[in-house]
Amino acid sequence: MKYFLIILFLFSANFIFGQVSDPNVLDSSGKKIIVFKDYRLDIIASKESELNTALLKQKARSVRGYRLMVLNTNDKEYAFKVRTELLQRFPEQKPYMWFANPYIRLKFGNFRTKDEAEYYKKQISIMLNGANIYYLSEMIEVVPGDDFDPDNM
Repeated sequence: MKYFLIILFLFSANFIFGQVSDPNVLDSSGKKIIVFKDYRLDIIASKESELNTALLKQKARSVRGYRLMVLNTNDKEYAFKVRTELLQRFPEQKPYMWFANPYIRLKFGNFRTKDEAEYYKKQISIMLNGANIYYLSEMIEVVPGDDFDPDNM
């Protein structure tokens, strides 16, 4: 009995189809199967595509680049003074300041290459009376422009 059921099951599997790719398929009674697609599915698909593109643009806001390590001190007043001066002289760039016990660290800018940072490095070094400024390789913030192409990520 067991063998009979196995053989029956194997042969019946040939007649069972889950899905057929041919759109002109006839059902068991010989009638043509017609599938109606709701027009709203195309609208949903386009909205989902827009959402995915927006998410990719948001993700593209942080890329690998460079920042300048300007200051590492425990003098809070001096750190705020340098930060204020950086904001006044270079409003197009952003300083990053945080407290790492017992020091206050001040990083500056979002640069994709070291060449972009070179000009600022020289200017800040002059501003701080010849202080050593270092390049730091880390994730930087980038505002993607209109030429953003999510397919090239």
